[in-house]
Amino acid sequence: MFLQQFINGLTIGGIYAMIAVGYTMVYGVIQLINFAHGEIYMLGAFFAVSFIAFLHLPFFVAFLFSMACCAVCGVLLDVIAYRPLRNSPRLAALITAIGMSIFLQNLAMIIWGSRPKPFPQGSLPEYFEKTAVSFFGVHLSWFHLFIFGVTICMMVGLNLIIQKTRWGKAMRAVAQNKTMASLAGINVNRVISYTFALAGAMGGAAGIMVSAYYNSLYPTMGYLAGVKAFAAAVLGGIGSVPGAMLGGVVLGIAEALGAGYLSSLYRDGISYGVMIIVIVLIPAGLFGKVLKETKKSM
Repeated sequence: MFLQQFINGLTIGGIYAMIAVGYTMVYGVIQLINFAHGEIYMLGAFFAVSFIAFLHLPFFVAFLFSMACCAVCGVLLDVIAYRPLRNSPRLAALITAIGMSIFLQNLAMIIWGSRPKPFPQGSLPEYFEKTAVSFFGVHLSWFHLFIFGVTICMMVGLNLIIQKTRWGKAMRAVAQNKTMASLAGINVNRVISYTFALAGAMGGAAGIMVSAYYNSLYPTMGYLAGVKAFAAAVLGGIGSVPGAMLGGVVLGIAEALGAGYLSSLYRDGISYGVMIIVIVLIPAGLFGKVLKETKKSM
């Protein structure tokens, strides 16, 4: 019982981590909580279903195409909604993010309808449902291993991009000081758009895996997942990529154990509870940095 719930927690926690990384990357670069990121996650699921149902693409091809579409959506979100407000007060950008979240939800309802839809039958490889590993009464299917593999590869790849590539160095420079990065010859707007593209691709991948895992997708699915991922980002320390990864895993395990030993009715409340406890006890999160504000003289 415990091991099975623990594995379930790792599965969903890895997905939360992928979404939380999108939140924390954008916040780290432009200090904005992108509340529309949950809708990019939702669009990833609908893009994949559309590619499979209408274009009859194989699951893995639809998976990659949907990630690319979500990356483009992330860039468009930045260019259309956030770039014009780059020098405006943070509250303006925050309100815009909430507005874009609502807009994308309603746009999805117009295009795909408001009722929940199942993932297309027969679209997943047949071996996904077969047991791959069994130990101590715990059974892992190939689909579980696929989720674990994709999550690990994306997290490792993201860390390599941030730490080892030219674009990663530019992202870190912009996160530290946009003005100095611009004076050093870095195209700040391009780097920010690149960050949105990475975040969108990871969010889209998470949406595809969740909709296939639970066999359900609907236009408002991004709201709750976004809140939980935000809680994971806060838990790890908003702005810290390793913190977001750890926060997502911890939150997923806590949610699975709570649902298994208490009740599934408390599954969603656990996310809010964890976020409140962390904010009260550890405001900066597990890996966050405490920033001291300086008082301005009148």
